[in-house]
Amino acid sequence: MTSTSAEFSALAPYGWDESWAEAFAPFEADGLLPGRVVRVDRGQCDVVTADGTVRADTEFVVPRDPMKVVCTGDWVALDPGGDPRYVRAYLPRRTAFVRSTSSKRSEGQILAANVDHAVVAVSLAVELDLGRVERFLALAWESGAQPVVVLTKADLVPDPVTLAHLVQDVESSAPGVPVLTVSALHGDGLDVLVALVGSGTSVLLGQSGAGKSTLANALVGADVMDVQAARDVDGKGRHTTTTRNLLALPSGGVLIDTPGLRGVGLFDAETGVGQVFTEIEELAERCRFQDCAHESEPGCAVRSAVENGELPQRRLESYRKLLRENQWIVAKTDARVRAELRREYRRRGAEGKAAMEAKRGRWA
Repeated sequence: MTSTSAEFSALAPYGWDESWAEAFAPFEADGLLPGRVVRVDRGQCDVVTADGTVRADTEFVVPRDPMKVVCTGDWVALDPGGDPRYVRAYLPRRTAFVRSTSSKRSEGQILAANVDHAVVAVSLAVELDLGRVERFLALAWESGAQPVVVLTKADLVPDPVTLAHLVQDVESSAPGVPVLTVSALHGDGLDVLVALVGSGTSVLLGQSGAGKSTLANALVGADVMDVQAARDVDGKGRHTTTTRNLLALPSGGVLIDTPGLRGVGLFDAETGVGQVFTEIEELAERCRFQDCAHESEPGCAVRSAVENGELPQRRLESYRKLLRENQWIVAKTDARVRAELRREYRRRGAEGKAAMEAKRGRWA
């Protein structure tokens, strides 16, 4: 067996294919070895190679831009030997799941790379937060991956009618996204999820206590991730997963498990927001004014849809909130967007002042 065929045999379960091999050719000519990052921890990473998993230093790939650091899911070019081993470069990413690092900064943080499916785990042990689901989905769509919502702990909702209503609520907030119900405890619904993630790479996302680690164990078929019970008072869990870990699934496909995310700030995700709220974007095309803000403008098709019950008010408010947040993030690094926002704030301020003066005139 040639070296190339050996690499294909060993790395294929982790997603290696002809396209990756072609992209790696220049590094192979330099005597470097291919591998996929399965875990990153304090400037070092575990990389699965044709010869097994090795520990490597990322010292040679430490740019100032946090978007360009080595992350779980990357395919990398690795030193053929030595102590320590070094990652020399990573291959261009097909997709990347990114969130904002902080509300006070304009940097993005990459959570996982080269992902085909973004599995958003939502616990049925607590009240559904549809706004948070929409936020996760916006990031997922923006990454280039196909989102999937998995309602975990379905055994805690034994009434099928209630469960059907919960699924319908999520489906109405997730157009074009499969919504599955799963009980990892009893195995219910796992077969559908296994089939869905059985090819490509999936990243598992959600808050602490959403049941991600239990779900990961069920998919892998072994207790590879630590699990702790969520608090009864609010359904929140502890961070049992502290790093992003890439796992090959026995039925095919690859899973990246992530720590529970307390914050999921948007990062330049306008396209993703539009994908989550496709019905609002389609309605907006029928508004009288092209720059309609869907507030008090005449001929607003979006407001009309809210008034006649076609569009829930909650959806419109969530749409506005995510768009504002995304604009604010983008404006930090884009002078043109900042100028547009300033003009918009002045326009609204002038309209508000004029409205108050008109009221005072009526009262006088």
